[in-house]
Amino acid sequence: MIVGTAGHIDHGKTTLVKALTGVDCDRLKEEKARGITLDLGYAYADAGRLGFVDVPGHERLVHNMLAGATGIDFVLLVVAADDGPMPQTREHLAIVDLLDLKRGAVALTKVDAVAPERRAAARAEVAALLAGTALEGAPLFEVSATQGEGVEALHRHLLDEAGHLAAHTTAGGFRHAIDRCFTLQGVGLVVTGTAFSGQVSVGDAVTITPPGLPARVRGLHAQDRSAQSGGAGERLALNLAGDFGKDDIARGMWVVDPALHVPVQRFHARLRVPAAGEAPIRHWMPVHVHLGAADILGRVALLEGETLAPGEAMLAEILLDKPTGALWGDCFILRDQSATRTLGGGRVLDIFPPARHKRAAERLDYLRLLEQADPAPALKHALARQPAGLNLDRSALNRNLAAEEAEKLWRSMALVVVDEADGRKGFSQAGWQALRARLLEAARLEHERAPDMIGVERDRLRRLTLPTLSRAVFDRLTFELLDSGDLAQSGSWLHLPGHRAALAATDADLWRTLRPLLEAAPCNPPRVRDIARATGIAEETVRGLMKRVARVGQVYPVAHDHYFAAEAVADLAGRVARLCARDGTARAAALRDEIGGGRKVAIHILEFFDRVGYTRRVRDEHALRGGEGERQWVL
Repeated sequence: MIVGTAGHIDHGKTTLVKALTGVDCDRLKEEKARGITLDLGYAYADAGRLGFVDVPGHERLVHNMLAGATGIDFVLLVVAADDGPMPQTREHLAIVDLLDLKRGAVALTKVDAVAPERRAAARAEVAALLAGTALEGAPLFEVSATQGEGVEALHRHLLDEAGHLAAHTTAGGFRHAIDRCFTLQGVGLVVTGTAFSGQVSVGDAVTITPPGLPARVRGLHAQDRSAQSGGAGERLALNLAGDFGKDDIARGMWVVDPALHVPVQRFHARLRVPAAGEAPIRHWMPVHVHLGAADILGRVALLEGETLAPGEAMLAEILLDKPTGALWGDCFILRDQSATRTLGGGRVLDIFPPARHKRAAERLDYLRLLEQADPAPALKHALARQPAGLNLDRSALNRNLAAEEAEKLWRSMALVVVDEADGRKGFSQAGWQALRARLLEAARLEHERAPDMIGVERDRLRRLTLPTLSRAVFDRLTFELLDSGDLAQSGSWLHLPGHRAALAATDADLWRTLRPLLEAAPCNPPRVRDIARATGIAEETVRGLMKRVARVGQVYPVAHDHYFAAEAVADLAGRVARLCARDGTARAAALRDEIGGGRKVAIHILEFFDRVGYTRRVRDEHALRGGEGERQWVL
């Protein structure tokens, strides 16, 4: 269990930790000389069962206190019996309350220096102070760290609390907030901090975020003991190897699983101002944002009003001057621009906020659902409002869900999942059926508009179905509809099964006259002007006929005014497939050698196949798309 101290300067926090652990947390020369704590101190007891983070109590060092307050399990609020609660006692307690730290105890120190009457008065003052806070009703221990009075009782209580502490879940990717960085001779660079989630082992690859420095864990200590692995809820010292030095690392950075390297400069959150707050938070107010061990300047954009009064809460966007690491559930504290007063705090809800419509009712409803521990309601809400599919990987990343945990959630919700280059897209069953219906309706309307066309080109039908629909999702849709018989395919044309297109009688007669010219040179047929010249038919007449013949699927416009017979295109598709099977990809030179003729024609053929989705261009080469692309030229 990690215990964090809190309280006013000179109330005996460091002395009490030394009495409990035997370790003096004041390690700096300036701390020894001045007799006050300036930075975070660390100590361990009982074979690592208890870890202590000792924080400074000076009003000008609250930023250091905050760097150690996040990630602790138990608060030890220290109040001197002679002074009673003081300004930093109250501010530290407000911070504890805003961080939602509900487990704690109070140490009433220096009781040996006061009369019994003063002890009783101090106890009453502390009880009044705690009323209405997260620590209301917390046990109070009267101690004298110098004389030993009450220390053992407090120690036993801390061990008992550690025994009842629920084991930290190690689900999700590894996240470790850096609060100290140093080098040791013969060891190298070491960073210390609290692990927020996941596990790490010696030899693991990690990333230092936000700078994105790749590193490897050479060794580690967990709770001040050498170990092969460590995880959530432990203080870890990580010996890191990588192409960086001590000057490249700073307090506030994170050591994370590489998949969690997602620096953000804005996020949406639930923000709260304590009832005892001195002033409201106003829209666009400049603030210091304390998250993890970081202290970053930023601004508050309120999403449900212009002012957030003491005792109230509101959804808000936090905008940062520089990137940091943040994920759903992280607690943060806001202090004023001069860093002299704590304003409020909250919990991160969404690290991928939209650029527009942030105050829309649907958006606010979604954020309220994100406040729930169960991710399913918010996911269901988002799916219903994303007809082109929701990026499931980003949704899982926001919550730091492990791959197995995310996939289990998606299965439980019976989602349709489509793999894409930028992450998996998800659809609810209702959303997927609605998309199928939209595709079929788009095909029906297109048949009404152009009854003389054999069908709709794939990419056009995709845009008619939903302009934002990705090719991978459209391919999955058409694959299912073709398999079920709800959709049919003729060459590269998609159409409803009952739809038929045919040439008018006069066009059919003229086409029978011209068709042999294309069939005589199937891989390089004459262009429109060449046909007109050879037959004496007006060029515009030939061009118009070819367009109408293309509509019924008997020819394809491979290039401008260059039409190939459907059988020739099917043959060329087979040749391209064989080239890809032999060489991995098809190149213009290889196709030219395969069919004879010029390289320009081969380029036009390959570009046509790219255009209709049979292949995709990879620099100067062309690769089969696979899936639906392989079926579309079966005539």
